[in-house]
Amino acid sequence: MTNDTKSPSLQKWTERAYHRAWLLAQANGLFEFFQHNSINPKGGFYDLDDAGRPLDPAGQVRPIHIAARAVHCFAIGTLLGRPGASAVVDHGMRYIWNHHRDARNGGYFWSLDDNGPVDASKQGYGHAFVLLAASSAKTIGHPLADAMLADITDILNTRFWEDRHNAIAEEFAADWQALGRDDYRGQNSNMHLTEALMAAFEATGDQSYLAKAESIADLIIRRIAGSVGWRVAEHFNADWDLDRQYYHPNEMFRPAGTTPGHWLEWARLILQLWVLGGRKHGWMPVAAKNLFLQAILLGWDEEKGGFFYTLDWNDRPDKRHKLWWPACEGAGAAHFLNEHLPSDFHEECYRSIWDVIERAFIDHENGGWHEELTEDLLPSHTLFPGKGDIYHALQACLIPLFPATGSLTKVIAEANGRI
Repeated sequence: MTNDTKSPSLQKWTERAYHRAWLLAQANGLFEFFQHNSINPKGGFYDLDDAGRPLDPAGQVRPIHIAARAVHCFAIGTLLGRPGASAVVDHGMRYIWNHHRDARNGGYFWSLDDNGPVDASKQGYGHAFVLLAASSAKTIGHPLADAMLADITDILNTRFWEDRHNAIAEEFAADWQALGRDDYRGQNSNMHLTEALMAAFEATGDQSYLAKAESIADLIIRRIAGSVGWRVAEHFNADWDLDRQYYHPNEMFRPAGTTPGHWLEWARLILQLWVLGGRKHGWMPVAAKNLFLQAILLGWDEEKGGFFYTLDWNDRPDKRHKLWWPACEGAGAAHFLNEHLPSDFHEECYRSIWDVIERAFIDHENGGWHEELTEDLLPSHTLFPGKGDIYHALQACLIPLFPATGSLTKVIAEANGRI
């Protein structure tokens, strides 16, 4: 893929009826795979194996972000008019409200099993997804949405938000005491909170959500990523000083080095934030373009395809396996860029990313998508034991079918579900 900034000459795939029908078919396949297979009758959702069976039907540990993502995605299905989707939303909302919510101390436990909390910590990442779930549920009028939205907003404002930095802290113990390395601050939780704050603004019209999203983006992207060559740094101390030596054994959520998939995710989110904020922040489209370009130049495997999971701070591939979610975010970012900053480069990237997804990530035999591949694009299970949830892949399929002006819940509702 070459960086061609000339006026576009390629017709967009997203304007072709066949491509649009193909994307919708992929979205329907994902709904089919997860809608019934992942429902745990005891509450929450199963992780699935490659064939769509529960990985651990007797002892499934259920982290909160999986339930919250299911609520968000099946709210999208409800807005599209998918039968049965609203029942999945209700299943997820009731589990979050009645089980993940800590009625004694406030906030939401990270993970549960049939006996109660497994990890009772209060994680910024998980709370960001509760805000997304409540906001999405509000768009379809779920009866718990308003109460959950008020509750999670209060928790985020009073427990997590730090005015001196205009971003959130990372984690607390169940009783809100310090937990672990309490001076750690992370961009991942703040990035997903930015996504959720935009959804909350769209669902309510409350400008305070949008203002918080803009302040997080200003810190993490304009100031920090802009100062290190448009690489999104992941790990910081309590003063938001970059920690290049940070190591954590949980490579799923806190891998060392840099993660090009997050550069791609921010590229899309920044453009969405730019539109929602009235296009007044001129730095945002510049940042989005540069974040995407750096992810392609440094993170894309030109020989085999796909994005390396992580790079070191010398821009060399570190964890060389390929995960599904950076490819998903790359497709969404390429679409947003091609709508707002159209170029043959963005169109070629969009096509190349989908070529790899079709060839390697989509499981044509069993359904669903492989969540992890080796460097050579063969199915692997070192970080992800199976097929955990629908969120990244579903959004990748649906984002290109609607205007690049907001969250899927907003643009689908505005289109009255018409594709």
